[in-house]
Amino acid sequence: MKINITRLIIATLSVTVLYTLVACSSTDSSSSAQNTSESTTPKNSNSSPSNNPLLSGRNVTVAKNFKATTVLVGLERPWGMTWLPDGAMLITERPGRVRIVRNGALDPNPIAGVAEVFAVNQGGLMDVSVHPNFQKNRLVYFTYSHGTGEANRTRVARATLDGSTLKNWQVIFQVSQTKSGGQHFGSRITWLPDNTMLVAIGDGGNPPTQLNGDLIRKQAQNLNSHLGKVVRLNDDGSIPKDNPFVDSENADSAVWSYGHRNIQGITFDPVNNKLWSTEHGSRGGDELNLVEAGKNYGWPLVTYSKEYTGGEISSKRSQPGIVDPKVVWTPAIAPSGLAFYSGSRLKAWKGDLFAGGLVSRDVRRIDLDANNQVVGEESIPIGSRVRDIRQSPDGRLYVLTDEQNGQLISIEPTQG
Repeated sequence: MKINITRLIIATLSVTVLYTLVACSSTDSSSSAQNTSESTTPKNSNSSPSNNPLLSGRNVTVAKNFKATTVLVGLERPWGMTWLPDGAMLITERPGRVRIVRNGALDPNPIAGVAEVFAVNQGGLMDVSVHPNFQKNRLVYFTYSHGTGEANRTRVARATLDGSTLKNWQVIFQVSQTKSGGQHFGSRITWLPDNTMLVAIGDGGNPPTQLNGDLIRKQAQNLNSHLGKVVRLNDDGSIPKDNPFVDSENADSAVWSYGHRNIQGITFDPVNNKLWSTEHGSRGGDELNLVEAGKNYGWPLVTYSKEYTGGEISSKRSQPGIVDPKVVWTPAIAPSGLAFYSGSRLKAWKGDLFAGGLVSRDVRRIDLDANNQVVGEESIPIGSRVRDIRQSPDGRLYVLTDEQNGQLISIEPTQG
């Protein structure tokens, strides 16, 4: 079925609290898996046949028929990855380096020309993506945090890759307000078929972090703020004329969707023209969402999350005018990285979503039906914090682990 893209695409306490806060931090790799214990629950028994979200808990079926192969090690806190037309890979390291992998071998020398980044706590050099017409223009795009502990923000930049050097680094977008602290920068990049880009921006941080005298997380509902949003940009950072709020006097024209806490997984389904995202909840309440232009995803007005310190963030789990999530993970898996598998190499997994988990230390394979409803999930154990998962141009699936000695791992089914 054809979709109108511009409207759809373009349309106990202290221990638990400290554990959750640390486990979601980019600077720790010691968290143990929560949701990967063996279960006798049938794979599709935890299903959501209606518009109600699948409430995913601890008893998630563990996959057996798969193989994980370590391709390389030696990456420091890797964050994002992308491919060049010649098959080489670019991988970002959160401290501020871009690495290149050729024929499965990591070049010992980082690519030159990266701007200075604010690499504190969750901040640093984050996502990387090549322009859809890279073969002609050689443009590579990055998200990163910039500034100081007292005033920082997420930026989007592009540069021209010339051999092993990035040239003409240009900031094409930055979040409208600076914030303090090192939390909730987002961020991921994905491209739409019209060569516009979507960029996910976090809400700025947990309480007690404030902005203009109120909790900063409330900015997710402020349409004049970029915090807690997905923004849509042209490839030069300008605003597409058909963005959902472009004619509104009470909204920033870059805003595509809002009410998000901290998206660190976003992927476009080219088969069905759908946009999917995963975002971190607070204490539980992580979400998988089907994201549409102009829609409100609720944070912090409607949420399954609890405060890290205990108690409700909101008493509402659903509300008219708010889009319900497709999956809610409690306890948190801390989702980071998301891929829709559309290739033909791994036939048993075609049409599935794959969500990385930092706390759960696994990849969640999510089954979708023809109506984009979640009908089941299973855990593919990785044993390390999963920061990113991507489909390569040749139809493989690759995982990055968030460690001081991070790994690039390929996964594949062993049956089907």
